[in-house]
Amino acid sequence: MTVAELRAAQTPLKQQYREHPASALVTLHAKGEAADNFRCRVETHIGPVDAGLHPATGGDGREACSGDMLLQALVACAGVTLSAVAGAMGIHIRRATLTAEGELDFRGTLGVAKEAPVGFTKILLWIALDSDATEEQGTKLLELTERYCVVYQTLRAGVTVETAFR
Repeated sequence: MTVAELRAAQTPLKQQYREHPASALVTLHAKGEAADNFRCRVETHIGPVDAGLHPATGGDGREACSGDMLLQALVACAGVTLSAVAGAMGIHIRRATLTAEGELDFRGTLGVAKEAPVGFTKILLWIALDSDATEEQGTKLLELTERYCVVYQTLRAGVTVETAFR
């Protein structure tokens, strides 16, 4: 898709959302099935992905780790957002490599130490950018990528999560 094609696709959506704000509210869905084999089969648009325990919690590493999947979602969202923002700014990207690193203390997950948190305590997103952007444009590109990346903003701001049986 070219920048012109993206603008052509987004222009009527932006107008619709301005005129009818409720139409911009979309509920995304994810579905999985857990069994007694310490796995959860998650449905994706390209087929099922089996998630399992990380080796640091006793898993064998053959299945996807949900923590890795969270970092992969951040990389995917930031990469797509970076590309879209660069296009809107007229910046040509020759190559952008995104890497996310998340720090965990598995003592919390395994209940070994009550003072150890459960979950990531720090996430770093690295972007190696090869483009024609000036330093000032690069700074603005990074700022706007952070601003418009859904996963980044969700992780930074936090979100209410509720759990219930159906």
